[in-house]
Amino acid sequence: MADTQAKTVSFSVDVKDMLEAGCHFGHQAQRWSPKIKPYIYTEKNGVHIFDLFKTAAKLEEACQAVYALAKEGKNVVFVGTKRQAQDIVREEAIAAGAPYIVVRWLGGTLTNWEQIKRSLDKMKKLKKDREEGKLDIFTKKERVLIDKDIARLERFFGGIESLNAAPDALFIVDIGKEDGVVKEAVMKDVPVVGIVDSNCDPTKVKYPIPANDDAVRSIKLLVHAVANAYKEGRMACQK
Repeated sequence: MADTQAKTVSFSVDVKDMLEAGCHFGHQAQRWSPKIKPYIYTEKNGVHIFDLFKTAAKLEEACQAVYALAKEGKNVVFVGTKRQAQDIVREEAIAAGAPYIVVRWLGGTLTNWEQIKRSLDKMKKLKKDREEGKLDIFTKKERVLIDKDIARLERFFGGIESLNAAPDALFIVDIGKEDGVVKEAVMKDVPVVGIVDSNCDPTKVKYPIPANDDAVRSIKLLVHAVANAYKEGRMACQK
């Protein structure tokens, strides 16, 4: 894992901005994970409130880790399949040049990479053949079926088309919803940066960001910060 202690760039986010984005709101107190307690400031109207100063510190730590990975030429896959996160993750990942998964995580993406790689290679070949006119030898009906196959493959694999090897690390929005992804990462010892709401266990991931993972503004602010760190790391790698 990259040395995240050698901080060369600051990725701090103003606590006021996090407050305005609603990053401090957790879930109903009865739904909490006791292991999130160190990051809880108080309980208000039955809802847990995050200590945003601690959230800011963990976000900075997570961004430094992502920056260091990108600076070393490693790939970090952005994962966010919940409805309110999909567009945000896609847009921020594309802007940062990061691979992403926003439709559905396919089991085996980490534990059975060779199978995923075969699907990626198939998609790339079909697209290349279509662009070069090599599919013109097929009937119109056959080409329609091939186009549908390409569309299906792009839906699931389009965001990770740039990958030539298994992901080096993951950034996950809502580790509770993406529990299967976290389990795969643990099995393969792949470091995870994750937004962790009050109903989740922060010890499941290497770099937890304790914050609201449901509100669009909160997701946007946090994903943008991590995406910016990845982008800065890639730029430093190219120097």
